[in-house]
Amino acid sequence: MVKKLLLFVFLCLLGSGVNAKDVIPIRPALNTVNTIGLYQVGDDVKIYKEPSEDSQILYRVRWNNDEFFPEEIGFDKFFTVFLEKKSLALVSVVDYTDDWIEIVYDNSKGLSGWIKRDDPYKFMTWINFYNTYGKKYGLVLLKSSPEFCKDLKTTTEDSAKTISTMNYPKKINLNVIRGNWALVSVMDLDRTPKTGYIRWRSDDGVRYFFPDLK
Repeated sequence: MVKKLLLFVFLCLLGSGVNAKDVIPIRPALNTVNTIGLYQVGDDVKIYKEPSEDSQILYRVRWNNDEFFPEEIGFDKFFTVFLEKKSLALVSVVDYTDDWIEIVYDNSKGLSGWIKRDDPYKFMTWINFYNTYGKKYGLVLLKSSPEFCKDLKTTTEDSAKTISTMNYPKKINLNVIRGNWALVSVMDLDRTPKTGYIRWRSDDGVRYFFPDLK
């Protein structure tokens, strides 16, 4: 009996360790509002102070699916999205040139630096990211988002008429994005289908909804 109990505890701890490295936004990210998109990074990244190899190296980040170095940054601070099962290792982008990408390397403080751009197709604007993953997996309302985010509007205006309000949505399907608004179809807890526009992000870039990547 004791052996079975110890085995159960060990498996629980092992399982929690595996899940802990996954990174998906839970609440609106207030330190990365000025970002323009996401970049898929490799497992060995040099972060420079300026977009030049002669510039100071701030950090050399190395990671695999179980460990991250340096530990003071870690998976949660470095990645905006990290999901091994979907092969996603995405960091937020502040700016870019033909050869360089300015990324946020510490989400908790909004600190940024430059990395060499090794593939132009690894960069996605926020719109492209939502169109790709939001349409595939649907959206989820982030915790602590304002109550008005639950309102479904007739048009893409804050003053537009509210058609309905989401209560406990089982699924939020993304149809199209228009600026800071998204046309969604919602199946609520009462099983009543609802369609209208929601504010998926604020005018200054705070995201209230995120693709439901889980």
